[in-house]
This record gives sequence, C-alpha cells and structure tokens, in this order.
Amino acid sequence: MKKHTTAFVFFFVLLTQFSYSQNVKVLKIISVQNSIDVAREHETVELDRKLLGLSKEIKLSDLSIRIVGSNDLITTQAIDENGDGIEDMLLFQPVVKANTTVKFEVVALKNPAVSEMYCYSKFVPERIDDYAWENNKVAFRTYGPTAQRLVDEKQNGGTLSSGIDAWMKRVEYPIIDKWYENFINKTGTYHEDTGEGLDNFHVGDSRGIGGIAIKRDTVYHASKNFVSWKTIANGPIRTCFQLSYADWDIDGNTITETKKISLDYGSFLYKDEITIKGTNAVAIGLTLHKNTGKTDYNAKQGWMSYWETSGDSELGTGVIVRNPILGYDKIEKSKNPDLLNSYINAKVKNNKVTFYGGFGWKKQGTFLNNEQWTDYLRQFSRKLDNPLIIKVK
Repeated sequence: MKKHTTAFVFFFVLLTQFSYSQNVKVLKIISVQNSIDVAREHETVELDRKLLGLSKEIKLSDLSIRIVGSNDLITTQAIDENGDGIEDMLLFQPVVKANTTVKFEVVALKNPAVSEMYCYSKFVPERIDDYAWENNKVAFRTYGPTAQRLVDEKQNGGTLSSGIDAWMKRVEYPIIDKWYENFINKTGTYHEDTGEGLDNFHVGDSRGIGGIAIKRDTVYHASKNFVSWKTIANGPIRTCFQLSYADWDIDGNTITETKKISLDYGSFLYKDEITIKGTNAVAIGLTLHKNTGKTDYNAKQGWMSYWETSGDSELGTGVIVRNPILGYDKIEKSKNPDLLNSYINAKVKNNKVTFYGGFGWKKQGTFLNNEQWTDYLRQFSRKLDNPLIIKVK
C-alpha cells in the first residue's frame, strides 16, 4: 500500500508539472546568440516593450522567462526607468556557451520565487549624505552636499570629493545597511575587517575609481559633490540611480554634469553614463595612492588598470571607456598625494560619455594577481565589442 501511494504521488507531481507547462501562455520566443569563443554569464539582456511588442497594459513584472523545453523559471527583474509608473524593461541573465544560441520563452506567469535584492543602492542621510551601491561582488559610495558643506564651513566629518570610494566585500550578501547601522549605532566599524570586508580605500581629493575630470593645459579640474539623487531600481539583477552636480566653471565655460550609474549582478564593474555639456573631452581617473603599484593601459581596447598593495592584501582597479580614446596621462608627482591619478582622456559624443569602473580585491578570492585582473578587463571589453545578439519572435 505504501508503494502504491508513493507511485500515485509521483504521478500526480508529473501530471501537475505537465498541466503547468501546457496552461502557461507563451508570449514571445527570445533567441540569444553568443558569437565568440568564450562562454557568457552574468551579462544582462534588456528586453524593452518595443522589442517585445507588448502593450502598456501588460505588467512586465507579471511575466517570466524560461529556456524553451524547461519549466524552470529564470530570475528576472522589471524596471521603470523613466518613473512614469509603467515598467519599461524586463531584465534577465542567460548562460550561453561559446559560439552557441539558446532560445527562451517569455511566459505570462509571475515568478513565485522571492529573489534576494543583491543589487542595491540608497541615499544615506544618517551617515551625513553618502550615496552607496553594491552587488554580490563589490560596493561603492560617493558624497553629497552636506559632506561638502561641512568642509566649506570647516567642520569635522565632511568630505569634499566627486571621487568614487570602494568598499571591499568578502561575502555575496548585501552589507551596506548592516555596515552603516553598525557605524551609526557604534556597534561596529566598517574600517575593520571582521570577516565580511572593510572600507580601507582612501579617496580624499583623488578620483578614486572612475571619478571624472576635465583637463585644461596641464591641470585637471573636477566637480564638487553631487547635489541631488534619484534611485531608479533595486533588485536581483540591477541597481540603477542618477546623480546630478551643480554647474561649475572652467575658464569661462560652464560645465553641466549628470551621471546615470548602474551595477549588475555578478559584475565587478559599475556602468556610468554621463551627460555633460561645456567640454569636448573628459578624463576618467584612477587614484594611484602612493604610486607604488603597477599601471596598465590599452588604448585599442579602451581600458586602464592599477594593481597595488592594499592593507594586508592586494587590489586591482580599472576603467573601460566606450567613447573614442584621446590619450593616457599619469600624474606621478605632486605635493598633494590625492592628486596622483592616472587618466584615460575620452572624446565627448553628443554630450555623452560611457564607461565601466570597478575593482577586484585579492581577499575576495576571484583575482589573485595583476594578470588575472587585467585579463578580466580584456575579456569584459571584448564582450562589450561583441554583445549577445538578441532576436524576438
């Protein structure tokens, strides 16, 4: 009798799965082609409404994606980019082997799984006014108007910088809220590593990892702290936000600057899409700290990196620029160590500059030496030059 009951349950499960598969409406078939000889994962495919051919009445968050022939739903995230209350884009990250095409179904079924919000960003007024962001690999922050005001008024606790700070993570789960809470409640400090990582990266007046500047003659000029912010999305695949800066002046030219920054699951590099007016060129910088590390630069592939000792470990930082490259520069001598930066100078096209910036910390475990870090930048750049080919029917 027991064997009979077990068999019945097994048959019922199979029947349920079969019925589940038959009753789900397939809206579209998505073909994802990888045209190069490298396997692809942790790359985000963006399916907007126009590409999908869906009306505004359909909520993208009510849809799911699965491989054709499978009932297993893939993690997705719907995003309302323009803030009009209508979701514009459906995201997912396929795994596609080298020189392979994989087909997926968009199905009218809400994914019942609760996904961890690995990709997360927030404004942090409780810690003066940082803006911080993270995914399962890396974390960053930059500084707002209150931090600038404290410096201007010569009070303690301020930071005057548009440079990008790095928080070294050793864990996959989110740490921003926890570290700030411990710091504010004085139950811990993120300047010491207790197993999750720490903030031992100095920014100061430097460009940090991907802070921008504009060169006039031999001097690099930079904006001050951001003055306003807007969180666009948080979720399992992407966090996205916007930072605006006060207009600033160089030799009578008014510079207007806005950044749209995003960070996707599995990536060690955030994406920065800058809208800028008043200049034909922008320099994207990496701090050299004490200038004791190794700098690499590849104009053809558009990347620059720096590998250095960081506390009791080592750290690689890098940027990959998507605009035409105008040259490379390295400031190796200055009375102010924070002015020691390397720069990629890029041409502004249609008031836009796009680049990727980030780091790999040896203690995190993925990159153990400079060669592994620069290879990651090379492969990342190659994938950007050969994006996944998406077809919808």
